[in-house]
Amino acid sequence: MQHLLHHKYYGEVLPYLEVKKQETEEDIKEVIEMPDVTSINLKEAKKTLKDLGLEIQIEGEETEESIVTDQLPKKGIQVNTGTKVTIYTQ
Repeated sequence: MQHLLHHKYYGEVLPYLEVKKQETEEDIKEVIEMPDVTSINLKEAKKTLKDLGLEIQIEGEETEESIVTDQLPKKGIQVNTGTKVTIYTQ
């Protein structure tokens, strides 16, 4: 019981003292360069972006034959893993 009380008080006091918690692996974001996924099919573009740890939002048709016509952020932009990428299809 005493162990639980210590955690409660530390949880209240440490932020007040501006002591930051240690980052976990999930908190650490990797910076990557945005690839160019335009002019390729949607399936390949999704795989490329997911393999880099990026989130995907699709605007347009979502078929196996869909071709990516544009993307945001653009190729070459530095982004963190977990960033949402919008890809536009035709």
